[in-house]
Amino acid sequence: MEYAKLSPAELSSELASLRAKYDELKSQGLKLNMSRGIPCREQLDITQTMLGVISTPEECIAENGTDCRSYGVLDGIPEAKRIFSEILNIPEANIIVAGNSSLNIMYDAVARAMLYGVVGSPAPWGKQGTIKFLCPVPGYDRHFSICESLGIEMINVDLLDDGPDMDAVEALVSSDASIKGIWCVPKYSNPTGTVYSDEVVRRMANLKPAAPDFRIFWDDAYIVHALYGAPAKQANLFEEAIKAGNENMPFIFMSTSKISFPGSGVAVLAASDANIAQIKSVMTMQTIGFDKLNQLRHVRFFGNAEGVLKHMDEHAKLLRPRFEAVQTVFERDLAPAGIASWTKPEGGYFVSLDTPDGCAKRVYTLMSELGVTITGAGATFPYKKDPRDRNLRIAPSYPSVADLTKALEALCLCVKIAAIEKMQAE
Repeated sequence: MEYAKLSPAELSSELASLRAKYDELKSQGLKLNMSRGIPCREQLDITQTMLGVISTPEECIAENGTDCRSYGVLDGIPEAKRIFSEILNIPEANIIVAGNSSLNIMYDAVARAMLYGVVGSPAPWGKQGTIKFLCPVPGYDRHFSICESLGIEMINVDLLDDGPDMDAVEALVSSDASIKGIWCVPKYSNPTGTVYSDEVVRRMANLKPAAPDFRIFWDDAYIVHALYGAPAKQANLFEEAIKAGNENMPFIFMSTSKISFPGSGVAVLAASDANIAQIKSVMTMQTIGFDKLNQLRHVRFFGNAEGVLKHMDEHAKLLRPRFEAVQTVFERDLAPAGIASWTKPEGGYFVSLDTPDGCAKRVYTLMSELGVTITGAGATFPYKKDPRDRNLRIAPSYPSVADLTKALEALCLCVKIAAIEKMQAE
């Protein structure tokens, strides 16, 4: 039943039927949550034995003789660097293995630039007047929160099927020296699941920014998070930037937050020799070293990059039914009405849903009143301002498939109600 083809009377009848279903659902007192990309209990369980891989004093010694129970080793133990070097295809010397959160080291990277500048800065960013970042949208809300908290102005750039609109990116960075960075989630982007094409990666590496201290904040959060088989192949930004003579532009981040334990994983920053030296010079005032025992636990549990990929196959087995439930319910309940579009990701943690323009906030309110928590409307845009008020981020990982299906059915009902209300108001 395509809504655009219904008469006003038919639309009114359909809306009355939908509202009756809504009232019945509301009476059930639902308490469902699919607001964030949190691994489910079963995903945490498959890593449980990591907690027992170190038990004796002898097992606490790293391969270079470091006692991981004590101080030292600012940039991470060698065997941990080796695993991430294999995953990222970046030399060990260009990797810092840090604490449990990539968000933490991304925030530190921006804050450090504001306080001290980066390699090539004429002055700290915080002393250069207005500072701006490009933000591909829809995108990751916590990236935007970092900028907002530090007073950095954000500029929307459309995220296309193959990555950011590079025509817009190139034009902006080459003409405005106050643009100091761009946020990127290059593989299985949050929330769309987009995989940047090789052409986009190469164009990013070959940018000619007006600012001598421009940085690409490359958040490879989902680099190994495929749902079907091996992760998507992609050109290597680190290598492409070297070829382009822009080796200092990329700051590359990843973590094991959705590989091992979200609260107790290991995070990584990779960058050029000059960047690493400058970062470490500031880090020496910030910390004596990160949790080496946790780094060692991860090494002993995974062994190498191949061990990580095998572990991710187990995650995929648990996530696939949830992502397939999203597609099944949306195809059944939304597609016939012709009122929405959504992504069909091959990996990552999210599905991006576009409602009719002007409906996302209404859908969020309707869902809240039902007792179903979803990510807030506008969250995938800087300042939480979706100019078309249409995008919603769907996070299928945490609920059981049964609870997820209930939440999705409720969501489709709310999208239909909001769509008809909007049509009647026009």
